[in-house]
Amino acid sequence: MDWSWLALLACPLMMLPMMLMMMKGSHAGNDHSEHHTSSNALKDLKEQNNRLQEELHQLKNKN
Repeated sequence: MDWSWLALLACPLMMLPMMLMMMKGSHAGNDHSEHHTSSNALKDLKEQNNRLQEELHQLKNKN
């Protein structure tokens, strides 16, 4: 029996419960602290994105 199709469905199927848990958790917290945490997380992600883009650019120029 070929179970490879199950591996393809694992990610989308696991995303549903994760999204539900995230939505439930975001409604339980304080809005002000959540907004502050979200803005800090967004800032961190933007900085990480910039670093990764620079690294990718350097790797492309290296070849």
